[in-house]
Amino acid sequence: MNVCPQCDLQCASHAILKSHLRTHTGEKPFVCTVCQKAFARLAHLQQHMRTHTGEYVLRSHLQTHTGERPFECSECHKKFLRASHLRTHLRKHTGEKPYECTVCHKKFSESVHLRRHIRTHTGEKPFECIECHMMFSSSDKLRRHFRTHTGEKPYECTECHKKFRASGQLQAHFRTHTGEKPYECIECHKKFRASGQLQAHFRTHTGEKPFECTECQKKFSLAAHLRTHLRTHDIKAT
Repeated sequence: MNVCPQCDLQCASHAILKSHLRTHTGEKPFVCTVCQKAFARLAHLQQHMRTHTGEYVLRSHLQTHTGERPFECSECHKKFLRASHLRTHLRKHTGEKPYECTVCHKKFSESVHLRRHIRTHTGEKPFECIECHMMFSSSDKLRRHFRTHTGEKPYECTECHKKFRASGQLQAHFRTHTGEKPYECIECHKKFRASGQLQAHFRTHTGEKPFECTECQKKFSLAAHLRTHLRTHDIKAT
């Protein structure tokens, strides 16, 4: 009888028991000769080796043409092209946030969200607009900004067909039709359609003025007020 001495699992053969025991010992005897990554099972090494030969890359690429999405979420049945995409998606159901900021300890479900967040601490803005050379902390912000140059407004209201540059603008606008105001001030309980409106309002309580004129250092609570002020210096707001 092939029984695991650690957890009493019964295995069909000695070979399967031997493979199972590695889950307890952490042993990884199968090593990739290209990059030296080690695996507990030969099948996992063979699958990994395709990433070097190009077979895996080609098969994955072909799925973009066929539309095949072989990895299905057991919770909501959404399908994905890659297993890694499914693993990331599953965190929406489990609430798992394995990526933690070492500065403020805020946690994130995806590494890309953590990298974007860290830039709020470092001030790094690696994404540059090719038109006006304005810098941004994320590619999403750059894409939204670039539409100010192209005039593109891809988000359309299904009620009145007004178009917007950003999905957030459309969501806020749509609430003018529904009357929904989901953002509530914790100080005075006034409600707002958009989070940006709440943030701007909350500064009337805190006195915060985050928008500073680069010419005279005068500060403003609203970006719109700064843009108006900049005209007194004959500066075009970006």
